[in-house]
Amino acid sequence: MKSLIVINPNSSQAVTDGIDASIEPLRSFGIPIRCLTLPEGPPGIESQLQADLTIAPMLDLARSQTDAAGYVIACFGDPGLYALRDQTKLPVIGIQEASVFTALTLGQRFGVIAILQPSIPRHLRAFGAMGVLDRLAGDRALGLGVKELLDRDKTLAAMIETGKKLRDTDGANVLIMGCAGMASYREPLQDATGLPVVEPCQAGVSMALGRIALNLSHSIRGGDDAG
Repeated sequence: MKSLIVINPNSSQAVTDGIDASIEPLRSFGIPIRCLTLPEGPPGIESQLQADLTIAPMLDLARSQTDAAGYVIACFGDPGLYALRDQTKLPVIGIQEASVFTALTLGQRFGVIAILQPSIPRHLRAFGAMGVLDRLAGDRALGLGVKELLDRDKTLAAMIETGKKLRDTDGANVLIMGCAGMASYREPLQDATGLPVVEPCQAGVSMALGRIALNLSHSIRGGDDAG
């Protein structure tokens, strides 16, 4: 049976393990899901440069997966999304795009919890390309690097504080977690803010599984079936 391939474009196995745990409930749909780490990636993707440098090795990794039924790019920034769609006719989902479209079904104005301030310009460029800036309430940074996110108490406290600012100051009525592998914080954040919270890997994988089940993709021509 072919599998949905979820690619973490950074080299942190801990992040991949968090992604794998986050999508565990979605395995009940019956389609195998494999989460892969990109060895050539940086420990964490915190800039446009780091994101762009992952694209070529990520495409090679995707191409080597002969059992693929589809792909999810598990980095909030969707590096290589359109390149991978050029490479394969299989479904390809970016977690940033999927989380935004999911949020738009849960509230009128979405707020994004970024990890670092330099991430925000990347987000805004993507939201502009998607045509959703008028639905963006705000994008605020935790001020924590990828490695610091492993401190659970510190991270949860910062997320709750940031989520409440997005709610009370910016007017968000749905929140997006702007980094992969943070699903364990979703329910505590929902409880603390009273808002629906979208975890991007869950949003991306659930969307990809639907595409696979419906045999629906961005193209019915071009690319290799195995990606």
